[in-house]
Amino acid sequence: MTTPSIRLRLLTFGMLWLVKPKLKRTGTPEKANRSFERAAPFLFSKPKGLEVTQDGPSSRITVGTPIANRAILFLHGGAFVTGSQRSYRAFAGRLAKRTKAAVFLVNYPVLQDAPFPAAPIAALKAWDHLIANGRKPHQIVIAGDSAGGNLVFGLLSTVLARNERPAAVLAFSPWADLTLSGETITTNQEKDPLIPVSRMQEAVDLYLNGADAKHPLASPLFADFQNPPPVLIQVGKDEALRSDSERMGKATGGTVDIWPHVPHVWQIFDGRLPEANAAMRKAAAFVQSSFESAKR
Repeated sequence: MTTPSIRLRLLTFGMLWLVKPKLKRTGTPEKANRSFERAAPFLFSKPKGLEVTQDGPSSRITVGTPIANRAILFLHGGAFVTGSQRSYRAFAGRLAKRTKAAVFLVNYPVLQDAPFPAAPIAALKAWDHLIANGRKPHQIVIAGDSAGGNLVFGLLSTVLARNERPAAVLAFSPWADLTLSGETITTNQEKDPLIPVSRMQEAVDLYLNGADAKHPLASPLFADFQNPPPVLIQVGKDEALRSDSERMGKATGGTVDIWPHVPHVWQIFDGRLPEANAAMRKAAAFVQSSFESAKR
């Protein structure tokens, strides 16, 4: 889509003039998380027929009957500060509906509960739980958005080093470099309608709690990826994190799908925004074709 829809124009206007200034002023991580949890029901469109059951460290989310032996391990975003299995279950349900796969929404600690490396450790435990319960690596797609995209690529590097190759990786606007060296963090600072760049270093410092920002599980841009599976990264042209997506695409040999006019992780508005619907259709087609190719 080259011309933004009216809904998208209204959304980006509201983000730029209402949401972004609020994020700049938000006090503690606890307050930010409470605000997001309250807003989540209004952000995500819950699909009909959504079913949630607990499966080890993850919520197993389905809509209808999923295709057998297809699992998506999903790591939610939120700058390592916000997001939960409760707030993200509707979005995970949208992904489950479009892909016809079971989505396993990982429960990992936000930084105020446990800083790095607790989150990547939890991501690996969720993967290991799927494997221990009979899933093969090629039957799993790893997916996530924003900070969850960071965990996605950290997990990918870890499992590839163990010769466990997933079917594919799907990432929405991943935050892959906590050194904040991406060019667009500066060039798109004012253009990005959502991310307050001035608060990013604060989030990094709280999350890392003194750890090295170049650690491959902190900034997977610096990790090794041995024989990576197909990778699709979707990102907005005006996002502060666009450089992270572009460089992560090069590091993994993946496809970087750049969309004009859209805000950070616009896919969460699937079911309510034409551009989100289109992006999710494309993402679902990638996931389905990756599963088909992996089983051959």
